[in-house]
Amino acid sequence: MVRANGAVSLRELARVVQTSEVTVRRDVRALEAEGLLDRRHGGAVLPGGFTRESGFPQKSHLATAEKTAIADVAAGLVEEGEAVVVGAGTTTQELARRLARVPGLTVVTNSLLVAQALAHANRVEVVMTGGTLRGSNYALVGSGAEQSLQGLRVSRAFLSGSGLTAERGLSTSNMLSASVDRALVQAAAEVVVLADHTKLGTDTMFQTVPTDVMTRLVTDEPPPHDDRAATELQALADQGVQITVAGSAPASGGHGGAGEGMPGRRPRRDAPLPVQRRGGPTTQLRSAPAGLLEQQAGERARVADMRRR
Repeated sequence: MVRANGAVSLRELARVVQTSEVTVRRDVRALEAEGLLDRRHGGAVLPGGFTRESGFPQKSHLATAEKTAIADVAAGLVEEGEAVVVGAGTTTQELARRLARVPGLTVVTNSLLVAQALAHANRVEVVMTGGTLRGSNYALVGSGAEQSLQGLRVSRAFLSGSGLTAERGLSTSNMLSASVDRALVQAAAEVVVLADHTKLGTDTMFQTVPTDVMTRLVTDEPPPHDDRAATELQALADQGVQITVAGSAPASGGHGGAGEGMPGRRPRRDAPLPVQRRGGPTTQLRSAPAGLLEQQAGERARVADMRRR
């Protein structure tokens, strides 16, 4: 599966082979020892280290359900008549499909896939950057793309990447893509990062969004045993990032044009967490890690009880 797709999540592996993620993790560790793959937080990829980047066909098959849930939540943040920036990526492509329902929207993007998703949207204006086409992810990069963003100002930017840590923020494996993403960040008053749990704790070569620049992170619910992901989320929240986790609770709120009533929707679930911005007063943000840790503890107890039975 890794050879075919470039990357795969432990959750997806466990579903396909119909076994537990604990068993899958043990087998993946053995395959890594043989040099057949590299383990990543919540998944596995082909060997290659910091510089390797999967192409669009490989990324499109990784964590698809999680990306759908993240896109549903992110679309609910966009108001009618807003102007936003949407970067390149498979998660942002899912977001664009939902933004097609928000009337009066203006979307600036360097992604051909995002533009295609919005091409036939009613009352949505699409503004594309210039630049050179990078075929692996269908994005426009280079000096032309960066220059076209000069002087631009929008309410918020939605960006994805290859890895996310509390220490370095969002990062990617390609220098040209990173440079354009940084220009997109400069154009926005707020920066929303879209990253599924497989990217939490993963660090790649080029930083795109430092942690202190991130306004909000929209992610999915990590597996119950994934303590590292929960720790990473807590560290991000401690640095002032507002965390929104796509859960399985009944839908509530959100913009009707941003995915309301869509099948399979898993809306956000927030829990209060006091955090402090660097150099600023303590504020009450809506965040998920605290409740997430409690849920993980309950899940472990249920698993232990099942084993005893």
